[in-house]
Amino acid sequence: MYPVLFEIFGFPISTFGVMVALGFLAGGWMAARSFEHAGLPAKAAWDIVTWCVVGGLLGAKLWYVAEHVSRDPSADAFELLFSRGGITWYGGFLGGTILGLGAARVNKVPVLAAANCAAPSLAVGQALGRIGCFLVGDDYGRPSDVPWAIAFPEGLPPTTEPVHPTMLYETFWLLPVGAFLWWRRGRSPFLFGEYLMLSGVGRLVIEGYRINPLLVGPFTNAQVVALVCIAVGAGGWLWLRAQGATSNASAPR
Repeated sequence: MYPVLFEIFGFPISTFGVMVALGFLAGGWMAARSFEHAGLPAKAAWDIVTWCVVGGLLGAKLWYVAEHVSRDPSADAFELLFSRGGITWYGGFLGGTILGLGAARVNKVPVLAAANCAAPSLAVGQALGRIGCFLVGDDYGRPSDVPWAIAFPEGLPPTTEPVHPTMLYETFWLLPVGAFLWWRRGRSPFLFGEYLMLSGVGRLVIEGYRINPLLVGPFTNAQVVALVCIAVGAGGWLWLRAQGATSNASAPR
């Protein structure tokens, strides 16, 4: 674990923050290239991605706090809000989507075009952010004796028992997804829908290696949201395909 990468004048620079920044830069660059291929201004891509990151971090943290306070009313919400870890995928996805769509409207970019152009960068940015979660020991899975199980004695919360490094499972899933979506530009009727389906499938499976309370039947909160994402993505993809639509993100040149 490397929760703090280095310090500047006594101010700690967390590895999670660094990985989020790298995810932002990689995602922004990819989105800008897709915008240019689609005949849209690259600057608008950076504006939209910036707001996606802001909304994603804010939504992820607020959902995490709300979830923990609902389970334990005595929990210190302020302390949870400013802790070095503690994020939720579905809260981040919701917050990032809301602010990202709002930024697209402000920049006068068609919402569907913006979503399709952003799809590959969302997967890659999320994959890099999960490496940050691994480095601070946050959001790991249940105890395991698999050869690659890892203990996080300084994690959030700490554990000396080897557990599934589920953060890396998501990284190993989402990086190929990002590459696949990059290749699919200009070939898909709804590229963002493909992102919803693929990221949802990954989350649905990986969540099975985590320890989270069940919400509906055998499914946790994250799995319910993942199922919704899969359904919305598949439904939108089929509908747009029936309309004869093609993704506004151009094929790689």
